[in-house]
Amino acid sequence: MTKERILTVRPAPEKVSGVILDWAGTSVDYGCFAPVNAFEQIFVQRGIHPTDEEVRAPMGQAKRDHICIMLEGERLGNLWKEQFGREWTQTDVDEMYEVYEDILFASLKDFCDVKPGVLDTVDALRARNIKIGSTTGYTPEMMQIVAAEAKAAGYEPDTYVTPADVGYGRPYPFMLFENMRRLELLNVAEIIKVGDTLSDIAEGKNAGTYSVGVVEGSSELGLRQDEFDALSPEEQKKIHETITKRYFDAGADAVIIEVRDLVTLLT
Repeated sequence: MTKERILTVRPAPEKVSGVILDWAGTSVDYGCFAPVNAFEQIFVQRGIHPTDEEVRAPMGQAKRDHICIMLEGERLGNLWKEQFGREWTQTDVDEMYEVYEDILFASLKDFCDVKPGVLDTVDALRARNIKIGSTTGYTPEMMQIVAAEAKAAGYEPDTYVTPADVGYGRPYPFMLFENMRRLELLNVAEIIKVGDTLSDIAEGKNAGTYSVGVVEGSSELGLRQDEFDALSPEEQKKIHETITKRYFDAGADAVIIEVRDLVTLLT
């Protein structure tokens, strides 16, 4: 790995005691497709066709909040009124979320592949006595499936925390703080948060940690690995630059191409 694969606005902490990873799009599920497919379907079932950008913009937040944010968007909100002749309500959100869970649970096992480089990266970090935590927008029931599948493939962070565990999802920092409590980590200045969405960046910054965005395999990228690999080097470079700008605009301290570049960032 070379430093050309890493861009920073400030140096990484000299001492790192913990790394907190996101799940879908960061450590598993290249491109973060499991939740995207489910969110799209619950809108299509109601005669509303969201764009990929509209589906992915709130990615990383608690799933019920994600539905609300989509409905609060001007275009989708107007389409809802055209379709139903009224404003959406929390009852609508409850009904859509129930269907969302059914769709997601039916397909979740198919989207738990560990991303390239994650296992080697975790091994390298643990060799430095760095603890590995994780946060997610998934519910505890969803995480039971995802964590079990990931463990079978060799990936098992020291802990994971869901919004249900602390009462708040991203961009609130409480999942990250709960990781610190469970892992007995003392200082936020020694924590690195790694994620693939703007909500991940916000979570890290709101907690006062060093916040890192990962490009390839991210929800921001929104492509399957074979789709991305099929692009020309020029196309890949343009995508890297676009996503990097989004992360930095959101407050990221560093942007890495792949999770494995995290090890180089710390050297």
